[in-house]
Amino acid sequence: MENLDIDKYKISSIGKRASAYFIDDIIVSLFLFIIFYDQLLNIYISLQQNSMDFTPMATFLEQNTVVFLLLRVIYQTFFVWQSGMTPGKRLLKIKIIELDSGNIPSFRVAFLRATLRIISDSIFYLGYIFAYFNPLVQTLHDKLAKTIVVDV
Repeated sequence: MENLDIDKYKISSIGKRASAYFIDDIIVSLFLFIIFYDQLLNIYISLQQNSMDFTPMATFLEQNTVVFLLLRVIYQTFFVWQSGMTPGKRLLKIKIIELDSGNIPSFRVAFLRATLRIISDSIFYLGYIFAYFNPLVQTLHDKLAKTIVVDV
């Protein structure tokens, strides 16, 4: 394992990372909308007919939460493993690299980071607050996966 010369990289700003997150979230949401279009349409019709009954929406969310989380993990893992960049990161010209080597993350590291990111997302985004107190602007999932986000 080689030591990374961190000085040859420019650490990505929180603003760029947040923008990339927003873009990727829109893309994943579009995938979910396409996958669940029929069910969402039925829920919409049900709400139009009985506006105070949110049972169909609650049932839908309960039945599909695992699918939502899996899609997020697959999306993040695939793109980070392939190029170190999700589509949002590519647009903002930032990428993820392994802290130890400077290489794009291996499949194992990309999967670990994507899985840990669910925790950062789920608990009031607390995992992202770590970035404000870390000189390498690492979130909780970056810190645990030993990755950093740099400008390309």
